[in-house]
Amino acid sequence: MSVATKPPASPAPSSLAHNQLPRYTTQVVLAASIAAGAGLSVVFGGFSPVRFAVLSVLVFIVVNTVLSAVVEGRRKAVDKLVTSLVYAAFGIALVPLISVIWSVLDNGLERFSLDFLQTSMRNVTGLNDQQALEGAAPYIGGAYHAIVGTFLITALASIISVPIGLLTSIYLVEYGRGRLARAITFFVDVMTGIPSIVAGLFAAALFAVLFGVGTRNGFAGAVALSVLMIPVVVRSSEEMLRIVPNELREAAYALGVPKWRTIVRVVVPTAISGIASGATLAIARVVGETAPLIVTAGFTASINTNPFSDWMMSLPAYVYSQAMRPLSGSSPQPSFDRAWAAALTLILIVMLLNLVARLIARLFAPKTGR
Repeated sequence: MSVATKPPASPAPSSLAHNQLPRYTTQVVLAASIAAGAGLSVVFGGFSPVRFAVLSVLVFIVVNTVLSAVVEGRRKAVDKLVTSLVYAAFGIALVPLISVIWSVLDNGLERFSLDFLQTSMRNVTGLNDQQALEGAAPYIGGAYHAIVGTFLITALASIISVPIGLLTSIYLVEYGRGRLARAITFFVDVMTGIPSIVAGLFAAALFAVLFGVGTRNGFAGAVALSVLMIPVVVRSSEEMLRIVPNELREAAYALGVPKWRTIVRVVVPTAISGIASGATLAIARVVGETAPLIVTAGFTASINTNPFSDWMMSLPAYVYSQAMRPLSGSSPQPSFDRAWAAALTLILIVMLLNLVARLIARLFAPKTGR
């Protein structure tokens, strides 16, 4: 009687046998590419961060694609090539952003302080800057008046723009038919692309006609910014209103609810999350505009809390004035430091507005659960 024996177990097939590279191949190629990029950077004219990054990326793309073509075939090689190019493009797009943020932080943190945020430039002269550089006196002068002006002008621009933009988008989505709707859409598209200086000149000309040549105040700056804000609010609100399901409207109409009440009680509340976040992003888009405010609001070293009277400083105009017109021609560094600190303040305000937009979108989003 013979005893059956099991056949010997065959060895586990390797990934290379199945025309597939091991999972760790990308990491190994990346490490080798970094090392090769460093070496090639030294060979070609000495080590440079930019040259090192470019050479490392090129070596990685070439080696990773060739290995995949040899082992996995042309189809997967092309897929890895395109994937590598997409990641490389993403990295290139991040370079300017990181460079700007790093430059502003590096140059602005030194002068950025609570005292800078709480003082204005009233009675600050070039002599004060010279004494500060010599160590005979502390640095003085801040951007409090510019911060106040920025918030007042932006608030007025929002009060003007958001209702007009929302009502226009409601008309286009719910009522607009025919030539008038097409004309409004066309002009909104045109206004979206106009240069900011044109909006400033329009507001300056309007106030010159109404109140006399040379009229400059915070309200004129708000009108100029509203010209830039309105098309952004219209476009964002229109898109949010269009994605509201028609079933909601039809259900309200079936219950005998008038159209205007359906819009107020059903359509707008459903889209309020996107509308609010779009309006906040529109504010963040115009808060850093410089040219319109220089033309309409002007410059001042004092605190002005009345946007309807006298010139009013804003953060973009403050950065421009400190960088282009230093208080001391022989000692411009203190003015440059103030400009960098004000630019950092402006970036923080824009980041805060973007965070607020995300928070609004999350808080007012329609509840999907029961």
